[in-house]
Amino acid sequence: MRNRIGLSPLTNRQSNADGTASRDDLRWLTMRAEGGFGMVMTCGTFVNEEGRGFAGQLGASHDRHIEGLSQLAGSISAGGALAILQLQHAGRRSPSDLIGGPPVAPVLGAESGVRVLSSDEVKRTIEAYVAAARRAESAGFDGVEIHSAHGYLACEFLSLENDREDGWGGSFDDRRRFLDTIIEGVRAATAQEFQVGVRLSPERHNLDTGEALVLAETLMQSGKIDFLDMSLWDSFSSPADPRFSDTPLIDLFGGLPKGECRLGVAGKIESSADIGNCLERGADFVLLGRGGILHHDWPRKLELDEGFTNRSLPVSCDYLRSEGLGQAFIDYLRGFPGMIEE
Repeated sequence: MRNRIGLSPLTNRQSNADGTASRDDLRWLTMRAEGGFGMVMTCGTFVNEEGRGFAGQLGASHDRHIEGLSQLAGSISAGGALAILQLQHAGRRSPSDLIGGPPVAPVLGAESGVRVLSSDEVKRTIEAYVAAARRAESAGFDGVEIHSAHGYLACEFLSLENDREDGWGGSFDDRRRFLDTIIEGVRAATAQEFQVGVRLSPERHNLDTGEALVLAETLMQSGKIDFLDMSLWDSFSSPADPRFSDTPLIDLFGGLPKGECRLGVAGKIESSADIGNCLERGADFVLLGRGGILHHDWPRKLELDEGFTNRSLPVSCDYLRSEGLGQAFIDYLRGFPGMIEE
């Protein structure tokens, strides 16, 4: 990476209906690469059809997706950024009307309307992640990030709710087996220089913060991943778990031994001071969400003004169009109060 600023993987709903990359995808990501981001990551990209999380989602489930992915990877790389494809299966969060049936999950859980994956289906889903990573590599991406946060499928396997008895749930070692096996499969199927990252949540979604700390540390020291992306929601807040409430999240995870792995953090990082704070407290790089939406050239602006911070909200639709967002992305952002001018 040419600097320590990455673009967070952001849901944007602007890909074509079949999951192929659209012109809006290309413009959005290219502008961020040309705007100086050191890493540019796609939105969560579905690894199989039943894992779709939203309409207009980018896909890597079929070879027909490779051509568009190649355009994205080539344009990001030409802009000088590291090109990363985020791999996602939405699990129980998949809309049934989008996937044509009930969403799948490791266990039924408290909510009805889902179908529990069989042991064989768990293995086939892992194979889908690996096949998607191979497509990313063949398309020219520098690496992939395995989305294991925010209550999606890989995160559901980590959940304390996962009480499967077939080796894919129950104990912590068995609940993390799904993620560990994906990592091993991607490593075995791609070149040594291909980057493998993981996104984790520290809490919520029936996760145990203590287990999240163990998982983060062991993954970073395993030698099997190149970067860990901790989605902290608010990097400087304290955990909800009273065992750790005296220590901000950035300090909990920034203080872990990392081996050769690089640690990225995301969550309410809005200024150069916030970035410096994260780096001083153990992060190797930061990932910007709102800042990446509002300023395609956030890193360039920082070069010109060391005190740069995000512009205030709300903003106009015309402003967002000028920053490279497609209409579907803008419509999606209308669901976030205070984001867009009425």
